[in-house]
Amino acid sequence: MPILFPPVEEADEHGLLAVGGDLDISSLLLAYSNGIFPWPHEGYPMLWFAPAERAILDFEDFHIPKRLARYLKKADFTFHINTDFRGVIRGCRFSVRKRQQGTWITPEIEAAYTRLHEAGYAHSFEARNTAGELVGGMYGVMIGRAFAGESMFYRESHASKFVIIQTVAYFRQHGMTWFDIEVMTPHMAMFGAKEIPRAEFMRRLKQAIAEPPIPLPPPAQCRAHHPVITLLP
Repeated sequence: MPILFPPVEEADEHGLLAVGGDLDISSLLLAYSNGIFPWPHEGYPMLWFAPAERAILDFEDFHIPKRLARYLKKADFTFHINTDFRGVIRGCRFSVRKRQQGTWITPEIEAAYTRLHEAGYAHSFEARNTAGELVGGMYGVMIGRAFAGESMFYRESHASKFVIIQTVAYFRQHGMTWFDIEVMTPHMAMFGAKEIPRAEFMRRLKQAIAEPPIPLPPPAQCRAHHPVITLLP
């Protein structure tokens, strides 16, 4: 039986909307198309959220701290898209985070989003060092021009911040003006992220979904080489 969600307005004060269901591709696409995302909690069935205040990164508010900009000018990272989705989601899964025990990226989540990637809806944005090693990344879900960033990681200082900056530049170059970050974090607040009411978010989401998708490289297994993404100045 296909999964069904209640209206997002029925979410409780914590943003919890529904309990149970599966992580099939059709279920995830239905969820993201309606402003809903899964957030597993140990000991519970799958939990689905649609918070009253939604965190987004609006590109007109986007800014790069001066110290970070100076550091990244000297860094030798290169930017890539969809060359190692599995490496990125596993990097996020096993990343050690301050004041956080464990991770919400369970083996089931990893498998589900990998299938979503293979279907062309989940994408990875990556930083590599001069040795070609994956040192940072972010993954998320794109439907039309609605992108929801899910998680990020780094193995070298500021590599995940480099990925955010380059991803925003790539999205801007292709006509996008914002993306969903779901919940606010200090990492994203430093770039100018903000929270907006759910009703405004839903309006923007529907508009973005209706727009034609931007060009993104296919999954790595569908192409012969992994080009560096070069952005216009």
